[in-house]
Amino acid sequence: MTDLQHFAQTLTGRIVVPGDGDYDKIRKVFSGEIDKKPKVIVRVTDARDIQKTIAFAKENNLELAVRSGGHSALGLGSVDDGVVIDLRDMRKIDIDIAEKTAWAQTGLTAAEVTIELDKYNFVLGFGDTGSVGIGGITLGGGSGFLVRKFGLTIDNLLAAEIVTADGQVLQIDKDTYPDLFWAIRGGGGNFGVVTKCKYKLHELGECYGGLLFLPATADVISGYINIAQNAPDELSTIINIMPTPPMPFIPAEYHGKLSIMAIIMYAGEAKEGEKVIAPLRALAKPLVDMVKPMRYKDIFFPEDDSYHPKAVARNFHFNTVDHQLAEKIIAHLNSMNAPMKALQLRVLGGAMSHVPVDDTAYAHRQSKIMGNVASFYVTEEEKQERIKWTEEFLTLLDQGDPAVYVNFLGPYDKDKTRNAYPDKTWTRLVEIKKKYDPSNFFHHNVNIL
Repeated sequence: MTDLQHFAQTLTGRIVVPGDGDYDKIRKVFSGEIDKKPKVIVRVTDARDIQKTIAFAKENNLELAVRSGGHSALGLGSVDDGVVIDLRDMRKIDIDIAEKTAWAQTGLTAAEVTIELDKYNFVLGFGDTGSVGIGGITLGGGSGFLVRKFGLTIDNLLAAEIVTADGQVLQIDKDTYPDLFWAIRGGGGNFGVVTKCKYKLHELGECYGGLLFLPATADVISGYINIAQNAPDELSTIINIMPTPPMPFIPAEYHGKLSIMAIIMYAGEAKEGEKVIAPLRALAKPLVDMVKPMRYKDIFFPEDDSYHPKAVARNFHFNTVDHQLAEKIIAHLNSMNAPMKALQLRVLGGAMSHVPVDDTAYAHRQSKIMGNVASFYVTEEEKQERIKWTEEFLTLLDQGDPAVYVNFLGPYDKDKTRNAYPDKTWTRLVEIKKKYDPSNFFHHNVNIL
């Protein structure tokens, strides 16, 4: 192997290798199911470092992975016995107030960008977790608390800088390398290492949102989804039907019993938001109501860096939840004795559905609801039980929409890559892959073969 010390001396950043004091901390990703041990982790600081790392991996015939925030359920941000390009030290952001745009490096997290934008009364939608890296979530689509008002993250992507498999540094947008710019908006990390993104920003000062816990009855579940689907585009909401967590602000008598944990964001004036959310509050007496005037940056929960859960999770899309299906959901959630199990539902539509399907590589814009089933485990025996339970749940929820969201694919969705991309989209992605990465050098991703 090429001398590591010499390689390290050519970099502006630094390398981390087994035996270094921070190696185990640096190699760790979010999922507790992933325990990969890279040969070299390169904490790059610019595009030149990335060029040199690509060349180093090729010269030594080493597998290469790219890490932004490390949240991939498949562990795609790491690789055993290979090289990891770790972007976390690339954290610059330049905001143009007059133009309402920002260039942000892809080592930044969603929360870091959101907090910085808040200083200027700007917002940009990513996902539902603040510690997610903006690189990975952007390339896969980006569906979160502003999706119905301002669209997916990629709908606000104006340009990007990317290092390709042959080491070129390209500035791409709708006019320059338009095929590549189309592909990275939903096609993931198949085409190179994106170092920075230029985003369109939106003005939003005070808004209205927060946590709302409601009892998990069939009437409330079906009623909530119906209201959310017919609400103005300003309202985006994510609900988790799950055992009520033992949080200090929740009365003890509800702990462990099924409830709806709704995270609500009305991207508009608080007074109007209160009116729009009133029907949700009227569904049943809330267990906890923390929905109030707020700043968008406060929608992200505080996170514990030591939390690395093991869970069987599956992603799917479907159309609606009527009373009968809601009853079946409750029964299935109650059928397994697990301390943490959840059905997450995200009502889609709004701005994301107004973008023509062919405009980006994210093609499931007409799907109505995105769902995620997750059940947590400790032992291998529990894992096998959770797999069976999850498969049964998916069968129960199937309404004929085969779509999946590429950013949420995990170890139990390995055969679902084609479900992320309809035939027309897939064919176009394959042609662009052949053009920019014919040897499939970048394959530690949801791979376009």
